[in-house]
Amino acid sequence: MFFLHHYLLFCSDAVNHLTVLAPQEFIQRFLPRELQIVRTLDHKNIIQVYEMLESADGKIYLVMELAEGGDVFDCVLNEGPLPESRAKALFRQMVEAIRYCHGCGVAHRDLKCENALLQGFNLKLTDFGFAKVLPKSRRELSQTFCGSTAYAAPEVLQGIPHDSKKGDIWSMGVVLYVMLCASLPFDDTDIPKMLWQQQKGVSFPTHLGISAECQDLLKRLLEPDMILRPSIEEVSWHPWLASTS
Repeated sequence: MFFLHHYLLFCSDAVNHLTVLAPQEFIQRFLPRELQIVRTLDHKNIIQVYEMLESADGKIYLVMELAEGGDVFDCVLNEGPLPESRAKALFRQMVEAIRYCHGCGVAHRDLKCENALLQGFNLKLTDFGFAKVLPKSRRELSQTFCGSTAYAAPEVLQGIPHDSKKGDIWSMGVVLYVMLCASLPFDDTDIPKMLWQQQKGVSFPTHLGISAECQDLLKRLLEPDMILRPSIEEVSWHPWLASTS
């Protein structure tokens, strides 16, 4: 897989201007798919792309909605573990964005804290570089590794044919855990050890006082068996998200 090698970011009061310099294969293979997908998505919790331009020398310019609050990773890095009520408010919006994407037949495949931008109290999902339009007539099973190791589901790490939507659910669990604990749920520096930890199940720092309902949701999201892992609709119905406390 090819990642973006270089970003130049210019901000104004209204939009972000993003210049992307990427390997030729990325431009030919992944960028057209990303641009096709972002043109079709229209949701309040997804960063809007206003315009796409290509210069004579091959640079791609995306004129995007501004998210002046940075991303969730920087927020947690600066503030530490978020209060459960704030994490819930942000995570609800991620659930709505992914529910919309999955309803449109799109799997994101690179959900992580760095791809969840903040605009005031609002969360805005971005970076659809590894997103995939799913087949309508049959169940999709992918064998492609996409995203970041720390956020990847066990079946993705093992190269098992997998449901990309269920992979999104796992990654959402890692994002929520980072919001609440300011650390990753599993050690990504040693992949075999990480796979063992994933199968063993997630644990929680007791001093943070994470509620039983929230822990239940996290255990469901970080379910190592993708068949038992909930769909995004089932996630949206979970009592922790439904409660106002």
